[in-house]
Amino acid sequence: MTQVANEASQAFSVSIQASDFDLRVEQDALTRGRGDIGAVVSFTGLVRDFNQRPDVVALTLEHYPGMTERSLERLITEARERFPLTGVRIIHRVGRLEPGDNIVLVLVASAHRQAAFAGCDFLMDHLKSRAPFWKKEHTATGDYWVRERSSDREALERWHPESAVTAEGGSATPFAEQHKADDSLAEASREERQSALATPKFSGES
Repeated sequence: MTQVANEASQAFSVSIQASDFDLRVEQDALTRGRGDIGAVVSFTGLVRDFNQRPDVVALTLEHYPGMTERSLERLITEARERFPLTGVRIIHRVGRLEPGDNIVLVLVASAHRQAAFAGCDFLMDHLKSRAPFWKKEHTATGDYWVRERSSDREALERWHPESAVTAEGGSATPFAEQHKADDSLAEASREERQSALATPKFSGES
Protein backbone atom coordinates (compact mmCIF):
# COMPACT_ATOMS: atom_id res chain seq x y z
CA MET A 1 0.00 0.00 0.00
CA THR A 2 2.85 2.36 0.88
CA GLN A 3 4.62 1.60 -2.41
CA VAL A 4 1.47 2.46 -4.37
CA ALA A 5 1.11 5.73 -2.46
CA ASN A 6 4.74 6.62 -3.12
CA GLU A 7 4.37 5.90 -6.83
CA ALA A 8 1.25 8.09 -6.99
CA SER A 9 3.12 10.89 -5.22
CA GLN A 10 6.03 10.67 -7.66
CA ALA A 11 3.61 10.95 -10.59
CA PHE A 12 2.65 14.46 -9.41
CA SER A 13 5.69 16.50 -8.45
CA VAL A 14 7.15 20.01 -8.28
CA SER A 15 10.77 21.20 -8.32
CA ILE A 16 12.11 24.74 -7.89
CA GLN A 17 15.76 24.80 -8.91
CA ALA A 18 18.58 26.92 -10.30
CA SER A 19 19.90 24.12 -12.52
CA ASP A 20 18.67 23.37 -16.02
CA PHE A 21 16.38 20.46 -16.93
CA ASP A 22 16.19 17.93 -19.76
CA LEU A 23 12.76 17.39 -21.32
CA ARG A 24 13.54 13.84 -22.47
CA VAL A 25 14.84 12.79 -19.08
CA GLU A 26 11.82 14.24 -17.28
CA GLN A 27 9.28 12.68 -19.66
CA ASP A 28 10.99 9.30 -19.42
CA ALA A 29 10.86 9.48 -15.62
CA LEU A 30 7.17 10.41 -15.71
CA THR A 31 6.12 7.62 -18.08
CA ARG A 32 8.53 4.79 -17.27
CA GLY A 33 6.66 1.59 -16.42
CA ARG A 34 3.26 3.21 -16.91
CA GLY A 35 0.67 1.50 -19.08
CA ASP A 36 -2.15 3.90 -18.24
CA ILE A 37 -0.70 6.94 -20.04
CA GLY A 38 -1.94 7.56 -23.56
CA ALA A 39 -0.80 11.15 -24.01
CA VAL A 40 1.82 13.55 -22.64
CA VAL A 41 1.65 17.27 -23.34
CA SER A 42 4.66 19.43 -22.52
CA PHE A 43 5.32 23.14 -22.33
CA THR A 44 8.82 24.60 -22.11
CA GLY A 45 9.23 28.33 -21.46
CA LEU A 46 12.43 30.10 -22.51
CA VAL A 47 13.96 33.51 -21.81
CA ARG A 48 13.38 36.04 -24.62
CA ASP A 49 15.70 38.92 -25.42
CA PHE A 50 12.75 41.33 -25.44
CA ASN A 51 9.71 41.96 -23.29
CA GLN A 52 8.64 45.34 -21.87
CA ARG A 53 11.87 46.66 -23.40
CA PRO A 54 13.62 45.43 -26.57
CA ASP A 55 17.08 44.90 -25.07
CA VAL A 56 16.76 42.25 -22.33
CA VAL A 57 20.17 40.77 -21.50
CA ALA A 58 19.13 38.66 -18.50
CA LEU A 59 16.44 38.17 -15.89
CA THR A 60 16.46 37.22 -12.24
CA LEU A 61 13.68 35.08 -10.77
CA GLU A 62 13.00 35.13 -7.03
CA HIS A 63 10.67 32.93 -5.00
CA TYR A 64 9.77 32.12 -1.39
CA PRO A 65 10.99 28.60 -0.56
CA GLY A 66 8.19 26.46 0.82
CA MET A 67 5.43 28.90 -0.11
CA THR A 68 6.11 28.55 -3.83
CA GLU A 69 6.19 24.76 -3.77
CA ARG A 70 2.94 24.58 -1.81
CA SER A 71 1.30 26.98 -4.24
CA LEU A 72 2.26 24.84 -7.24
CA GLU A 73 1.14 21.68 -5.46
CA ARG A 74 -2.27 23.28 -4.89
CA LEU A 75 -2.47 24.12 -8.59
CA ILE A 76 -1.79 20.49 -9.45
CA THR A 77 -4.52 19.39 -7.03
CA GLU A 78 -7.01 21.75 -8.67
CA ALA A 79 -6.00 20.54 -12.13
CA ARG A 80 -6.56 16.93 -11.04
CA GLU A 81 -10.02 17.85 -9.74
CA ARG A 82 -10.92 19.33 -13.13
CA PHE A 83 -9.31 16.81 -15.50
CA PRO A 84 -8.57 13.04 -15.43
CA LEU A 85 -4.79 13.35 -15.20
CA THR A 86 -2.39 10.50 -14.53
CA GLY A 87 0.76 12.53 -13.96
CA VAL A 88 2.12 16.08 -13.71
CA ARG A 89 5.70 17.31 -13.48
CA ILE A 90 6.45 21.01 -12.96
CA ILE A 91 9.99 22.40 -12.89
CA HIS A 92 10.55 26.12 -12.47
CA ARG A 93 14.01 27.63 -12.44
CA VAL A 94 15.14 30.53 -10.28
CA GLY A 95 18.22 32.73 -10.18
CA ARG A 96 19.81 34.63 -13.05
CA LEU A 97 18.93 33.42 -16.56
CA GLU A 98 19.90 34.68 -20.00
CA PRO A 99 18.09 34.72 -23.37
CA GLY A 100 17.69 31.18 -24.70
CA ASP A 101 17.79 29.58 -21.24
CA ASN A 102 14.96 27.33 -20.11
CA ILE A 103 12.69 28.82 -17.43
CA VAL A 104 9.83 26.39 -16.85
CA LEU A 105 8.75 22.89 -17.80
CA VAL A 106 5.22 21.55 -17.42
CA LEU A 107 4.53 17.92 -18.31
CA VAL A 108 0.96 16.64 -18.13
CA ALA A 109 -0.03 13.01 -18.67
CA SER A 110 -3.45 11.47 -19.16
CA ALA A 111 -5.10 8.50 -20.80
CA HIS A 112 -6.41 10.85 -23.51
CA ARG A 113 -4.98 13.86 -25.32
CA GLN A 114 -7.88 16.22 -24.62
CA ALA A 115 -7.37 16.07 -20.86
CA ALA A 116 -3.59 16.35 -21.22
CA PHE A 117 -3.88 19.47 -23.39
CA ALA A 118 -6.49 21.07 -21.13
CA GLY A 119 -4.54 20.27 -17.98
CA CYS A 120 -1.34 21.78 -19.37
CA ASP A 121 -3.20 24.90 -20.54
CA PHE A 122 -4.84 25.30 -17.11
CA LEU A 123 -1.55 24.94 -15.24
CA MET A 124 0.35 27.38 -17.44
CA ASP A 125 -2.35 30.05 -17.19
CA HIS A 126 -2.17 29.81 -13.40
CA LEU A 127 1.61 29.62 -13.27
CA LYS A 128 1.84 32.88 -15.22
CA SER A 129 -0.36 34.83 -12.83
CA ARG A 130 -0.76 33.08 -9.49
CA ALA A 131 2.50 31.31 -8.71
CA PRO A 132 4.58 33.36 -6.23
CA PHE A 133 7.59 34.19 -8.37
CA TRP A 134 9.02 37.66 -8.92
CA LYS A 135 10.92 38.49 -12.08
CA LYS A 136 13.38 41.32 -12.60
CA GLU A 137 14.56 41.99 -16.14
CA HIS A 138 18.02 43.39 -16.79
CA THR A 139 18.39 45.49 -19.92
CA ALA A 140 21.01 47.70 -21.53
CA THR A 141 19.00 50.70 -20.32
CA GLY A 142 18.28 49.58 -16.77
CA ASP A 143 16.55 46.98 -14.58
CA TYR A 144 12.87 46.69 -13.64
CA TRP A 145 10.42 44.33 -11.97
CA VAL A 146 8.00 42.71 -14.40
CA ARG A 147 4.29 43.22 -13.71
CA GLU A 148 1.40 41.02 -14.74
CA ARG A 149 0.03 41.66 -18.23
CA SER A 150 -3.68 42.12 -18.87
CA SER A 151 -3.57 39.19 -21.30
CA ASP A 152 -2.31 36.92 -18.51
CA ARG A 153 -5.11 38.14 -16.23
CA GLU A 154 -7.70 37.45 -18.92
CA ALA A 155 -6.27 33.98 -19.56
CA LEU A 156 -6.58 33.17 -15.86
CA GLU A 157 -10.09 34.50 -15.47
CA ARG A 158 -11.48 32.32 -18.24
CA TRP A 159 -11.04 29.39 -15.84
CA HIS A 160 -12.85 31.28 -13.06
CA PRO A 161 -15.65 33.32 -14.68
CA GLU A 162 -17.43 33.56 -11.34
CA SER A 163 -14.47 35.44 -9.84
CA ALA A 164 -14.50 38.51 -12.07
CA VAL A 165 -14.94 41.78 -10.19
CA THR A 166 -17.03 44.28 -12.09
CA ALA A 167 -15.87 47.81 -12.78
CA GLU A 168 -18.85 48.99 -10.74
CA GLY A 169 -17.47 47.22 -7.67
CA GLY A 170 -19.52 44.04 -7.73
CA SER A 171 -18.95 41.44 -5.05
CA ALA A 172 -15.88 39.27 -5.37
CA THR A 173 -15.59 35.54 -4.75
CA PRO A 174 -12.84 34.11 -2.49
CA PHE A 175 -10.74 33.47 -5.60
CA ALA A 176 -11.01 37.12 -6.63
CA GLU A 177 -10.15 38.28 -3.11
CA GLN A 178 -7.02 36.11 -3.15
CA HIS A 179 -6.22 37.44 -6.62
CA LYS A 180 -6.32 41.02 -5.28
CA ALA A 181 -4.20 40.09 -2.25
CA ASP A 182 -1.61 38.41 -4.45
CA ASP A 183 -1.50 41.48 -6.71
CA SER A 184 -0.84 43.74 -3.72
CA LEU A 185 2.08 41.59 -2.62
CA ALA A 186 3.51 41.30 -6.12
CA GLU A 187 3.38 45.06 -6.67
CA ALA A 188 5.10 45.89 -3.40
CA SER A 189 8.75 46.86 -3.47
CA ARG A 190 11.41 44.21 -3.07
CA GLU A 191 12.35 45.66 0.33
CA GLU A 192 8.77 45.52 1.57
CA ARG A 193 8.38 41.92 0.48
CA GLN A 194 11.60 40.89 2.16
CA SER A 195 10.62 42.59 5.42
CA ALA A 196 7.31 40.70 5.42
CA LEU A 197 8.86 37.31 4.64
CA ALA A 198 12.33 35.81 4.84
CA THR A 199 14.71 36.88 2.11
CA PRO A 200 14.57 34.21 -0.64
CA LYS A 201 17.68 32.23 -1.36
CA PHE A 202 18.17 30.77 -4.80
CA SER A 203 18.62 27.01 -5.09
CA GLY A 204 22.27 26.12 -5.46
CA GLU A 205 23.45 29.55 -4.33
CA SER A 206 24.77 30.73 -1.01
